[in-house]
Amino acid sequence: MKEVRCLLVLIFLVLTMPLFAKGQADESEIKTQNDEWFLCITKFDASALPADRLNISDVVSKELTNSLKSINYHTRISPEYAYYENYAWARARANAARNLSAKIDERSKLIYIGDPDWKYRQSIAKMDAEINELREKLAEIDNDAPLINKEPVFKLTSETLNLNFPVAPGKGGESRFCLTQKADAFLSGTLTDFHGRYFLKLRLYTIYTKSYVWEDSAIFSYNDISAAVDEITRKLIIVLSGNRPAAVAVKAEPETTLVLINRSFAGKGETPLTEYPPGKITVTASAPDHESIVLDTELVSGELTEIKLKLNPIEYVNTEISGEGRIYHGALYIGESPFTLRLPANNFEYIEMENDNGRKGSIVFKTQDSAEYGQSISVKTSIPIKSGRVDKERRGYYWAWGGQWLTGIATWIFYYSYLGIREAVSYNNSASQELRNNGTVMGNLYVGSAIAFGVASVYGIYRMIRYIYYSGRDSAPIAPLGGKK
Repeated sequence: MKEVRCLLVLIFLVLTMPLFAKGQADESEIKTQNDEWFLCITKFDASALPADRLNISDVVSKELTNSLKSINYHTRISPEYAYYENYAWARARANAARNLSAKIDERSKLIYIGDPDWKYRQSIAKMDAEINELREKLAEIDNDAPLINKEPVFKLTSETLNLNFPVAPGKGGESRFCLTQKADAFLSGTLTDFHGRYFLKLRLYTIYTKSYVWEDSAIFSYNDISAAVDEITRKLIIVLSGNRPAAVAVKAEPETTLVLINRSFAGKGETPLTEYPPGKITVTASAPDHESIVLDTELVSGELTEIKLKLNPIEYVNTEISGEGRIYHGALYIGESPFTLRLPANNFEYIEMENDNGRKGSIVFKTQDSAEYGQSISVKTSIPIKSGRVDKERRGYYWAWGGQWLTGIATWIFYYSYLGIREAVSYNNSASQELRNNGTVMGNLYVGSAIAFGVASVYGIYRMIRYIYYSGRDSAPIAPLGGKK
């Protein structure tokens, strides 16, 4: 009996364990408000520029939009958190007070209209209970402030993502503009001429301060738009993300190494300490006769990241090119054959050759792994096929293929028609002469269509071989790897 009780207790614990786990999960789940933070980019004012340069406004706005898509969060500081907390608090209290007032009005209306005695008492008791519940809910809202998300997801408004940039509001209409665009902030700017270049002035307005909280400017030419936008974006992201900036310094060898950070020039050899918003950056280092390096790294807020790079020199091997004609390395003319070409080791290369007789040739080959080995490549030339010949052969093959299908279908139809008539005649000795004649006709048509199908099949194979030959005739062959020490 004792064993049975223990077994029942164990079964009870196993069955109720998911309920306890679910209750703990529900209790640990914390719901927050204002989980998203929206920015609207307005159309920059370029009215001071000549008519033929007004399009620069849309170009800069689009560049900024694409750059700011990289932000994924925004950190709220205390004043901003208090603003959204008070806003959500006031909205919740207003909704609760409105519901309570509506329920009290409903009770007063019931008293005024009246009901049968038994129903009247029941309705009043029900409404009093609902009113007490609404009062408790209002008191609960008064006592407990709503929980606001301290790190909401950063997003651009739908209008901005669709590259529809509204006109910036005038003075005094900024808050109303934010409410209309459903944005927490907006970015406005003006573009003016500066001795043939562009002068851009940007301002950021936030709804929680009801004022402009950030301002910056840049001077650039049309060809430098990307670099200027990258520089502005780095500063703006620091403000929008709400974090301290990160810093990065790169030291690369050799000293002539060209260093790019996020596709923007950062320096040669050793770059100065530069601030960037926290997050992932891409560092690219390249130097003549050296292998390039592309490195992705993560920057941490308030920390300096030092990157040291050493580029490996490229090893070159000699490749002898033989044949008759002018030699092109890719699209670059390099000389007449025979020619010794110095190329990077262990690399695929493409060579073309052309002579005065109109003959052309090309070849793809892989260079040797080490400079200890030489290499000899022979390029054969031939008269190139005429323009449009491959398309002509392709059409001929398709027509032959279509004829094969048509004759095949006709053969199938005539065969089964002939077979059906023959079986009908064999089972019915009194079949009419007309039916027998139709059987003979169908037999002849079947034989004819079968012959046509065979001819079409052979012709289709012939056209396919021609198409394959001409389509690959001018393709560059791949030379086998070989060399001499």
